[in-house]
Amino acid sequence: MAWPLSFVRHFLLGSSVVKGPLAAISEHQLQRPEGPRKFLLAQPSQQSNAARPLVILLHGFGASAAQMLGQGFPPSPLAHWLEIAGREHWLLAAPDGIGHSWNDAFADARVNAKSDDCGFISALIDELVAKQGVDPARVYVMGVSKGGMMAFRLAAELAPKLAAFSAVLASMPLNSQCAPPQTPISALLIASSTDPLVRYGGGSFLKNRRQAGAMLGVEASALIWRQLAGLTNEAEPQQLPHRDTKDRTRTTRWLWGDMPQRVQVSLIRIDGGGHAEPSPTRRYPRWINWLTGAQSADFETAELAWEFFKDKRAGLCVAQPAD
Repeated sequence: MAWPLSFVRHFLLGSSVVKGPLAAISEHQLQRPEGPRKFLLAQPSQQSNAARPLVILLHGFGASAAQMLGQGFPPSPLAHWLEIAGREHWLLAAPDGIGHSWNDAFADARVNAKSDDCGFISALIDELVAKQGVDPARVYVMGVSKGGMMAFRLAAELAPKLAAFSAVLASMPLNSQCAPPQTPISALLIASSTDPLVRYGGGSFLKNRRQAGAMLGVEASALIWRQLAGLTNEAEPQQLPHRDTKDRTRTTRWLWGDMPQRVQVSLIRIDGGGHAEPSPTRRYPRWINWLTGAQSADFETAELAWEFFKDKRAGLCVAQPAD
């Protein structure tokens, strides 16, 4: 009987394995011209007099800050950041987009939010620096899906306030309402080559046209940030170790820039993967995988992002000399 019950549980609910203490979550509001904006703040139990790094986590379309931090269904694999925050004494902020969406600069997205989300995130950074002891040189943004598209916009418009960003299962707009980025910044892009919602090579899908308009390809998006940083050389592909024989996905990493303290651009491509953040410990329900594609177990997305972020500092990550 145990095997059928386990299968049903994983099919309906997914699974989660927590290996360490979690940062504690509290609810907050920030007053903005459009009204009060909600966000969740996760803090480690151990107090510190030193300034602490901050990661801002942006949810996808239709999701929420609660879902991003494992408090809503289905819990995001990026909730693993709560373990990292508890272990490394970092702070996490997960804001809510208005209407469960973001104003991510896609000019042809039918249901884009109209709110000033760049202004909101900028004010949120200022608030947490002033009142929560955040190190202004160590502020990072990570978003998934629609939140990843918003992360691209924040990197373009708030680059001086950020040390690095990560866009997961997302790409940049083909038709943008905003000017192209001007300031080099470290970028970590994670994408699936067979994502049914975000086309790896660019364009748009009919079934996703309400949430996002036409997109650049993922590699074309990475090239924009590489060229801005002078990282135009070819990078050697690296195959990530494969953890699970039942997992048919395979992962390749490219890294441009050989100094973690300077601007780097990294692209992680999951072949055979779907619209799901990779994680070996936090697994989506199987019925969701049937709808959105396979979830890779080759790496922990949050841990990979933390490794990329930890040496980056705003103002210190000067661009590499052009080849």
